Amino acid sequence: MKTSTILHDVSPEQITSLFEGLQNQIKDLQQNFEPTKPTELLTRNELSKLLKVDLSTIHNWCKRGKIMPYGVGNRVYFKRSEIEAVLIPLGKKKGIENE
Repeated sequence: MKTSTILHDVSPEQITSLFEGLQNQIKDLQQNFEPTKPTELLTRNELSKLLKVDLSTIHNWCKRGKIMPYGVGNRVYFKRSEIEAVLIPLGKKKGIENE
């Protein structure tokens, strides 16, 4: 299905203004566009190496609800973004105090 638009009584300045507005919207989209990244999954072994802890520590954290395991069949995975989100800052920074 083809469609067409006919412009009547539109000045060149109005057309130029319309296209400039479109160009600004496209530039804004280009600057602010962030493609979604696929969820990175880690196995228990990968997570233990990443955090430099023993597998029993990973198991205990799961039992206590500190980290959330996900499973497919007999495999257990962890979402990297969730692991990074549960990490808390320790110590003091300039102007920021621990609660």
